[in-house]
Amino acid sequence: MKIPTTLKHKPVIVVENYENVDGRYAYHSDAKGLSLGLAQWNDRGKVDISAKVWRYTGEKWSRQSEELPLHRVLDLAILVCRAQLYFREAYRYPDLYDPGQPVIDRVGLQGDAMTVAVCTENEKINEDIRLFKQALSDDDELIGERLKTLARILREMGY
Repeated sequence: MKIPTTLKHKPVIVVENYENVDGRYAYHSDAKGLSLGLAQWNDRGKVDISAKVWRYTGEKWSRQSEELPLHRVLDLAILVCRAQLYFREAYRYPDLYDPGQPVIDRVGLQGDAMTVAVCTENEKINEDIRLFKQALSDDDELIGERLKTLARILREMGY
């Protein structure tokens, strides 16, 4: 299925077979494609690049398609990696985290830091963190394959 080019997001680089590789949803996904292109929120004289996940309901392109600035895509990748790293050692805590010190890390970015923490405001955090850890474990092969690919490409880029 071809990603539309007549909408506000203007695709430049596309993955039109994403539904075939969408993790555990592969071959049954409503996420039909990914694109990097010119953001839909661009104003005259100002051009931003965005990443978009294109969803298709079977009848039309969905309003649930997501568009993110590239730095947010990378921030999410950083967050996923930091969470993976955290859960390798979380077994040391009876509740998988230290309620007295819920901050996991402060990741320095552009003169400040992104604070990564366990959400202690979640009233069901003790149950939810166990479910989260189990889901990470269940998807370890899927996530690991993507992280290895990302690491290889980053090395090729000189990072």
